Amino acid sequence: MTDVEQTPTNATSAGAPVRPDLVEPTRTGMQAPALQRAITDHLRYSIGRPAAALRPEHYYRALALAVRDRMQDRRVASTQVSLDLGRKVTCYLSAEFLMGPQLGNNLLNLGLEKAAKDALAAMGQRLDEVLACEEEPGLGNGGLGRLAACYLDSLATLERPAIGYGIRYEFGIFDQEIRDGWQVEQTDNWLDSGNPWEIAKPDVNYLVKWGGHVEHYTDDSGRDRVRWVPGLMLKGVAYDTPIQGYGVNTCNVLTLWSARAVKSFALDAFNTGDYYKAVEDEVTSETVTKVLYPNDEPEAGKRLRLLQQHFFVSCSLQHVLHIMDDLADVSVRELPQRFALQLNDTHPSIGVAELMRLLIDERHLDWDEAWDITVATFGYTNHTLLPEALETWPLQMFGESLPRHLEIIYEINRRFLDEVRTKFLGDADRVRRMSLIGEEGNRCVRMAHLATVGSHAINGVAALHSELLKDSVLKDFYEMWPERFSNKTNGVTPRRFLALANPGLRELLDRTIGEGWLKDLDRLRGLEEFVDQPSFREQWRDIKRANKARLAQFIRSATGVELNPEWIFDIQVKRIHEYKRQHLNVLHIIALYYRLKQNPDLKIPPRAFIFGGKAAPGYFMAKRIIKLINAVGETINSDPEVNKSLKVAFIPNFNVQNAHLIYPAANVSEQISTAGKEASGTGNMKFMINGALTVGTLDGANVEIREEAGPENFFLFGLTVEEVEALKASGYRPADYIEANEELSAVLDLIEGGTFSHGDPEVFRPLVDNLRYDDPFLVCADFASYVECQERVSAAWQDRDAWTKMSILNTARSGKFSSDRAIAEYCEDIWKVWPLTVKI
Repeated sequence: MTDVEQTPTNATSAGAPVRPDLVEPTRTGMQAPALQRAITDHLRYSIGRPAAALRPEHYYRALALAVRDRMQDRRVASTQVSLDLGRKVTCYLSAEFLMGPQLGNNLLNLGLEKAAKDALAAMGQRLDEVLACEEEPGLGNGGLGRLAACYLDSLATLERPAIGYGIRYEFGIFDQEIRDGWQVEQTDNWLDSGNPWEIAKPDVNYLVKWGGHVEHYTDDSGRDRVRWVPGLMLKGVAYDTPIQGYGVNTCNVLTLWSARAVKSFALDAFNTGDYYKAVEDEVTSETVTKVLYPNDEPEAGKRLRLLQQHFFVSCSLQHVLHIMDDLADVSVRELPQRFALQLNDTHPSIGVAELMRLLIDERHLDWDEAWDITVATFGYTNHTLLPEALETWPLQMFGESLPRHLEIIYEINRRFLDEVRTKFLGDADRVRRMSLIGEEGNRCVRMAHLATVGSHAINGVAALHSELLKDSVLKDFYEMWPERFSNKTNGVTPRRFLALANPGLRELLDRTIGEGWLKDLDRLRGLEEFVDQPSFREQWRDIKRANKARLAQFIRSATGVELNPEWIFDIQVKRIHEYKRQHLNVLHIIALYYRLKQNPDLKIPPRAFIFGGKAAPGYFMAKRIIKLINAVGETINSDPEVNKSLKVAFIPNFNVQNAHLIYPAANVSEQISTAGKEASGTGNMKFMINGALTVGTLDGANVEIREEAGPENFFLFGLTVEEVEALKASGYRPADYIEANEELSAVLDLIEGGTFSHGDPEVFRPLVDNLRYDDPFLVCADFASYVECQERVSAAWQDRDAWTKMSILNTARSGKFSSDRAIAEYCEDIWKVWPLTVKI
């Protein structure tokens, strides 16, 4: 039987008759009947379940496989067109790709939402129930990995050929549970039920060396050569996930590498009864891609993290050179014309040394030619101003692990520092600062320096961040090569974080300004002409209220906390970190609690404070902050004197899936990091495009959000970068601010006295002592300004129409923060990668 013989000849997705000769193929058809046949086929042949045993999760897998078929059709065509025309390809190297649930996004991008809904309905299933079955892959820690996912979406949507390269972690970022207010980490078994989106490519595999020693010799032509004799050999196997663009045929790919043993089973050991030895190599090798970000406090954790980075970068670069050799059939000397390799932060920066090794040791290019190719091919995006996040590796450990790479880095450094000495005569201190080898204390390899020296383009991720990079962290390098530096403000995809997450608002936007905004977010400016229409404002409020009710229901089921959708929803969701200052938010909540306890008749606009985010497992203070949030929530939520005006909820296991519920429901977006610490932020953008009003410092992309929205539509507080630096330089004493602010003093006393810890003063003592005697992120200094800002928020909420107008204008003016804009800038300014239309 052919794939079209089962097609009913009297039905389409709209129920109209269809001619038998126009019936669509089962594997590629875009109408409901073809999709329904595809689901049926996969249920039988791929899932292998009898009809009586089928559950929604089986329909999820079958639908996902059917959608993947259609994407793969476009993927093959995209690859072939790119190869045929010899077009340049972006390769985005990232240790994290936080993709989120993919079925809904792929249905949206392919225009298959209605067809899928109709096909499932004909089979007695509901699309929303099927979508809920998807297990989210936690292959990222937060903004860095989510940004990488947004950029892959935009590259495909803008029809730019691209490959994402990363690691197929068997266990992703931990699942977070809250027990007695504390974070408890659970293993993220995201692969337990398989992954229908990936296609294993066992024939696409590369050997990766580790440890051992280096041998220098002379070849038959009398040339000096180097042979790396490894102590361990790994095999990296590719798993490909298609990445579909919105409204186009372009389908790019995310290639994730999984580690395997070169020899997976020692038969001799097995036959002699040594069963553990028989599989030892396999177990050791597969540990490399077992878990996202192992604890790198102990030496073994650091070594594994370095191995992970080298492993995925080596596999990726070998794959790129394989494409050059075997698919494109062009010389490796054309690498900069064929590929743009982007380092997403310092994690892949070992790629500079690895590409040099591949070109010199294996392709036998001379040093100067190999270096010119390397620098012309790589670009480097810096994502942090925090010194501890600029990766360094102990020199001894690095040399033991990657002996050939250390030799190469020494040679890069020797030549580079000669350039520095020539340009800055007699400046020995500058030479020391710029060296790729840190000589202070324990000697180390400075990976951010390696990435900067080995790239032709270096960029920050917000206007302020890029300026601070040039003025501080990479100042010496900027003075050396000012032409290499630029800014590329981050962006987020409106497909996932508006259209998919906020279907009510999507429908209103489509009716009001047309559907074109999904590929041109600047069209949201068209909303401004409707902002003064009472009926439009009422529709806007209705959508927000429905989104808040949806989130309230989720919070009730997840935490038991009841929230009223008529209240202000004040939300802070992001990684838990002292510089992001969730504890400043909590101090304000306690201040409101204190006021209400002092004056039970005090009237304040009812507000629900909602938090979410994970703390790194070894981050003592961040875990205390989570405990404090939950402890304050427990006290307030159970107190009838205050819970009619205040509630606190902590959403466990913040991820992309529940972010779909959170961002559209926010009235207030908390972006309160210490000025000069947040590189950009992307959560601030996701809140903005969904109409939340920002409470924020002049930090990261907040600066540009305020510029775009207008100062009157942004709640500003806190010290500026310059004021932060001046205060620290003058000898900041948090005690001065505590003594001068009676409310702040009372709040700290309440915490310290055990009010929120059942009388135990020790639980939060480390947190309070940190604020009283150190306060590295100036929480006490910004407290009064923050509280005053929150009073302005409460006052603004009283005028319903004015608040709605501000909300509409935030969405209307969010166009700059589309990842499409950011990617277009990367493609045009750095990568020189141009659109390539794919026809099916």
